[in-house]
Amino acid sequence: MKYASLGWRWLVVGNRVGVDVMATVRFGEQKINRDQLPEGKVLCEYCTAKCCRYFALPIDTPESFEDWEFVRWYLLHDRASVFLDEDNWYLLVHTTCKHLGDDNRCGIYETRPQICRDYTTDNCEYEDSWTYDKYLETPEQVWEYCEATVQKKGRSIRSPQPPLLPVAH
Repeated sequence: MKYASLGWRWLVVGNRVGVDVMATVRFGEQKINRDQLPEGKVLCEYCTAKCCRYFALPIDTPESFEDWEFVRWYLLHDRASVFLDEDNWYLLVHTTCKHLGDDNRCGIYETRPQICRDYTTDNCEYEDSWTYDKYLETPEQVWEYCEATVQKKGRSIRSPQPPLLPVAH
């Protein structure tokens, strides 16, 4: 039985308990519910560092065909997606921080950027239950979405009205 605690590993051997201080315990090895977080512990100790494996930047709401062409261009690049969450569009870049260690810990924790220092676990995606209003991963999805939602000037997305049938007298 293992208990993760900032690099310490409690070992149970028979009826004896010992501490193996040489062992490195990976953050995220033991998953718990957020409401079961022991007092004095940090939720990050039970996470696989999801927040260090991507970044999302807000983008202007795409409205025109030209706007959607930019979105399509984003998705022509490897490891990018676009999503809508609570009326805000974001470019999501799936890339791991170069300072994230194999143990899911920050390699520059003491000198990490301010954005990392300000980040809290209050609304993080620890539970895996987050969803987006819209999520686009491929340029083809953008094309289909744009074709269905953006009306080109002077053109309707509906089929043209067929000619009237002749009336027999």
